[in-house]
This record gives sequence, C-alpha cells and structure tokens, in this order.
Amino acid sequence: MDEKISPEAKEVADLELDAVIGFNGHVPNGLKCHPDQEHLIYPLGCTILIQAINTQEQNFLHGHSNNVSCLTISKNGDYIASGQVTFMGFKADIILWDYKERELIARLSLHKGKIEALAFSPNDLYLVSLGGPDDGSVVVWSIAKRDAICGSPAAGLNVGNATTVVFSRCRDETFVTAGNGTIRVWELDLPNRKIWPTECQTGQMKRIVMSIAMADDDSFFYLGTTTGDILKMNPRTKLLADTGPAKDKYSLGVSAIRCLKMGGLLVGSGAGLVVFCKSPSYKPAKKIQLQGGITSITLQGEGHQFFVGTEESHIYRISFTEFKETLIATCHFEAVQDIVFPFGTAELFATCAKKDIRVWHTMSNRELLRITVPNMTCHAIDFMRDGKSIISAWNDGKIRAFAPETGRLMYVINSAHRIGVTAIATTSDCKRVISGGGEGEVRVWQIGCKTQKLEEALKEHRSSVSCIRVKKNNEECVTASTDGTCIIWDLVRLKRNQMILANTLFQCVCYHPEEFQIITSGADRKIAYWEVFDGSVIRELEGALSGSVNGMDITQEGAHFVTGGNDHLVKVWDYNEGEVTHVGMGHSGNITRVRISPGNKYIISVSADGAILRWKYPYAS
Repeated sequence: MDEKISPEAKEVADLELDAVIGFNGHVPNGLKCHPDQEHLIYPLGCTILIQAINTQEQNFLHGHSNNVSCLTISKNGDYIASGQVTFMGFKADIILWDYKERELIARLSLHKGKIEALAFSPNDLYLVSLGGPDDGSVVVWSIAKRDAICGSPAAGLNVGNATTVVFSRCRDETFVTAGNGTIRVWELDLPNRKIWPTECQTGQMKRIVMSIAMADDDSFFYLGTTTGDILKMNPRTKLLADTGPAKDKYSLGVSAIRCLKMGGLLVGSGAGLVVFCKSPSYKPAKKIQLQGGITSITLQGEGHQFFVGTEESHIYRISFTEFKETLIATCHFEAVQDIVFPFGTAELFATCAKKDIRVWHTMSNRELLRITVPNMTCHAIDFMRDGKSIISAWNDGKIRAFAPETGRLMYVINSAHRIGVTAIATTSDCKRVISGGGEGEVRVWQIGCKTQKLEEALKEHRSSVSCIRVKKNNEECVTASTDGTCIIWDLVRLKRNQMILANTLFQCVCYHPEEFQIITSGADRKIAYWEVFDGSVIRELEGALSGSVNGMDITQEGAHFVTGGNDHLVKVWDYNEGEVTHVGMGHSGNITRVRISPGNKYIISVSADGAILRWKYPYAS
C-alpha cells in the first residue's frame, strides 16, 4: 500500500549540532572517565555525551526516549550501557552502545518505570540491571546473545528497595546489590539460569545504602550510607568487617565512593566534600570542599587524577597528590529562562536560569562570568546596545543591571513591578528600558548616567507579559502577553497603537526586519503573521504537532526564522513560503528560548533541563 506523504514530510533537512553545554549532575555515578583516559562520558537529558578531555570534540549518543537515569562502561571500554526513566507502567529501555563506532547495538527491555543501576561483569560477559521502585527486580543479561539470562526480585519482602549494584572485580558470576536496609551478594548459576542471593548480616545496624565500591582483589566491598558512615563488608563470609567514622560522619550522606589501587578510599558527601580516607578509622587524610553535593567520582587510569561531578552540574578535575580542584566544565542545573547576544557580535552570549546569569564564550563553550543573586529567579535578560551593561528581570520585582566584564552590580530599580518582572527590552540609544511584569503592566524607564526614572506605566494587559521587542528607530514596541493579546505601543506618545487578539497564551513575538509585519506564537502552536498597521492577521501556520511554541527569532534579513517549543525540536522556517526547511533534534527538555547569532553563523537554543545547544546555521550568510 502506498503511504501518502504528508505536506510536512517534504525534504526537511537536519540541523547540524555543533556543541552542547550541559551535564545532568543528578544522575548517581553519571560521570565516567573512559578506560582510554581521553574521554569523559556523561548524560544530559535523553542524550549521552562523549567529551574529549583535551580537545573540544564532542560525540552524542541519541536513542533514549526519556531522561537517562544511569550509565556504565565495560572494563575494557568496548561497551557503554545506559538506562532511562519512563512513565508509570511502561517498559524502560536499557541501551547497549558500541563505544568505538558510537552506535546503538541493542535495546534491552524488561524493567518497568525506571532503570536504577547497571554494572558490567569484569570480562564483559554479563550486564546486570536493577529496576526502579515500581519494578524491584534484578536481571542478568548476556552481552553476546543480547538477551536476558534470568531475573529475580532484588530485595526481600520486609526491607526497602535496592538502589545500587556493583560487580565482582575478578569473577563473572558474583555481584552485590544494596539499598534501603538490604545488602545482598548474588551468585549466578548459568546452567540452571538462576541467581541465588545471600543476605549480608549487619547485626543491629540499619542503614540506607547510597553508594557502593568493590576492592580490586574482591577482598572487601565498601558501602556509603545516608547516615554519613561507611560499612566494610566481606563478600565471602557476608559479614561486617568494620564501620566508620565513629564521630564526625559525612554530612548529607556518602553519595559517592571509589576504591584506589594503592589502598584507601575516595569518598564524596552530599554536602560537597571530597575526602581521601582509609579503613578502619575512615578519618579524612586529605579533603577538599566543592560546590554542590557529590554524585560521581571517576578515576582516570590508576587514580593519580580523578574527576568529580556534582549536583550543581560542575565537573572538576582533581590531582591526587596536591588534592587541588580545577573546574573543567559547568552549566546551568535549572531551567534556562532566556538567552541573548550582545549587539553585532556572536563571540559571546548570556543566559539566565533561576539564581544566576552566565556569560559564555561561543566557540569554546567556556563560562566567562557568573553573576549570582541567591534565592531569586531571573526571568529575562538583555544587553544594552553599547555593551556596557546587562539588564535583568527578577521575580522579586527588581530590575538589576550588571557590568558584563566584572559582574559588578551597577544599579537596581526597586519594586519595578508588583508580581515580579517577567520580560525586558532595551532601546538602541541606551536611554530607555522597557519592562513587563507578572501583573501585566508595561513600564518605560529612563536610564540616565546616575538615575533611573519611571517615564510611564502602560496598563492594558490583563496577565503576565512574556516577550517585548523594540522597533529599530525606538519609536514603537510590541509586547506579547499570556492574556491572549499582543499590543503595539507608540513609545513617543506612550499610548497604544494597535491590539492583536487571539485565543492563545502568547509566548514570543518578533518584528520582521522591514517592520511592517510581526510574527507571534504561543500555546496554541500556531505561528501567526500580523500587519503592524491595522493589527489584522495575514496568515497562520501550524508551528508544532504538540506543545506550546516558546521561543522565536528572525534573521537580520528576514528570509528565515527559527522556533522552538515543548516538542523539543528546533525548526528553521522560510518566512515567505511559511514552510519548515530544517529540524534540529537534540533537546530533551522543553525549549524555552532560541536565538540566531548576529552574522547568522549559529542558532543557540536553551531548554528546561539546563542544556544550551549550539547549532550550525544552515544557510550561508
């Protein structure tokens, strides 16, 4: 039977992904150093990044349909296995990847809901997987046959869930699972296709295990607990060897633990402390404080140098001898709200998320500056045309201006809006700032060299203002609001010129460069072209198949525009034809904003999972 080709399926090319800034620091043991000692492997949303340590080169493994929840690498480095989260009652996939070819080998699906942890056997014969709290089973997979050998409930009836797993370092038939009140050593009986558990005895101690590590010779394994102490167990006798520290336990739990070849342990705590300690006292011999709770410690080779990943999405390199940290990668760990380029240059750009504004170098993905206002949320940012200040809109109703080189606070406009400032724009003569608030007011501020004065408050919108764009000659601006209106304001008379009504929550608006038309989009997924002169609709396009369209930007010539939204796709459109020409897949969260760089070299899109993606602009400028 001949399938009809939908109009959307006309030659739509792929956007080329140049670089990703992002790391999901919440995945336990998510950061891994590959045995070749030249690559770091870590998850970001549904993708897995392979990042070269010494160069900027990145590879991406796409294949998961939802966020990656765990990741492991085989001992010789040939295979990567990763598990994901899915919706209640659905199968969660484990994907086996070929590291050298960077491609998917097999999908293993048995568990429901979530894959909690994964481990390869020492000779890469088996993979063991642990299902999440709704699944509760442990399954052993044959890597050669790419099929399940056997499975079993992971924990007994009267204890909690198992959350971590580690394989023996020498035998392919032994592994250990641990979790809330349960520690089990398992033996694989291959001829009968069974696994037999033995419960480990800890006497009176009741502990919830967060992390687990096996000594190189299998003599002992170590368990880090939420209490902040470490248990040392013997896998042969299944008995407790010792525990510690007796006094100063590690605050917020031992969230990561690694055994070193030369003896001793590297321990990371939920409070951001990395410690080198030895059994039986477990007193810190060396320690260092980092930002954010430690979720991964991974050794480069023997561990003379190791990498640490934290919940605040920082990746540190630490040399063992000096025990000093170097921050090698960082990104937002909250939803990114806005992105903006300075006027006329694509060399840097600024993003804002929750409490911080960051300035990035475009080519090297490096963070140049971080401005933090604790416990506040930044909704929108803009550069002044002269590049001398970054103007930002905050949820405490203040407009703050910072110096872009140093991050120094230049001025604050207090109580600029009642329910937080939600949108902001600047005029090209650097004399005015136009802000929109959560209550729907649009306010025009006069910015002098020492003063900031309210010029006019324009009260028309009934709900929060989501986007503001100013005309090139500074005589007119358009504001989009979630009350279903876009209003075109005269900035000379400070009155309303036109009002556009539609049954949607407007999220974004753009002027066509010739400024006789505007394009809008929002929650109804329609992209609409409007006449500025009388506010009449020219045409409507279907912007996405599902979800709201949140971000939009148009090139300086006006031939193409890009959109991004809750369908996680970046789309490039031909303005006159009204058709999609290129689609970029790579985000795993809702796209919140998208921008084309000055000079049309890149498209940069940001999303709710904290990722910043840089795409190659498909047309030669």
